[in-house]
Amino acid sequence: MKNFCQICVWDKGRRPTHLRGYDAMINDLLIRQLTTDDIESAYQVFETAIPDAFEKEGLGFLYKDLYRQIIVDKRRLVDASLDHLDWDGLFLVAKLRETVIGTISFGICGDDIKKCTDSHFHSIGELGSLYVLPCYQNQGVGSALIKAIVMHLSDQGIDQFCLDSGYKRAQKKWLKKFGAPYKVIKDYWPVSDQMIWLCKVSDFIE
Repeated sequence: MKNFCQICVWDKGRRPTHLRGYDAMINDLLIRQLTTDDIESAYQVFETAIPDAFEKEGLGFLYKDLYRQIIVDKRRLVDASLDHLDWDGLFLVAKLRETVIGTISFGICGDDIKKCTDSHFHSIGELGSLYVLPCYQNQGVGSALIKAIVMHLSDQGIDQFCLDSGYKRAQKKWLKKFGAPYKVIKDYWPVSDQMIWLCKVSDFIE
């Protein structure tokens, strides 16, 4: 029996713009737009997955202040995404049995990408905040979140998105999923390069 994932995204008026399903590795996975009910468990994803990513890169002991600031920034993004007056983007969560196990966002291009591309990407939205609880990683949750965002972008007539990564482990995955990066900035981080991708939405629509 195949597992099933549902994707539901709302417009600004809180009306469903699409509800679709497809095969997934985790049964009964639901991907939907963030709501106030999801705030605390979304925070928990950040507070668990971000330090875990640093630890797996061998950086946890050295860069606690950095990953703590990233957690603060992601919490602020969650709060901003619920303020419809100030937010012009999309924040999705992957839920399993009412608990958020993964997150992803799409919004204005971030400072790192702007800096590395001399602001050439200022009008291109960025895919970011892709985090999955460690116990659910490598089970298709991240791929399902990416699929959901790309479906929404296609529905909205958006034809490009960008993303970046300084995590070596993530870079290996993104090279397989997104291909060669648009730009590699050597030694951007103390122990790694920065990679930036520019992607066509149509390349990821089945």
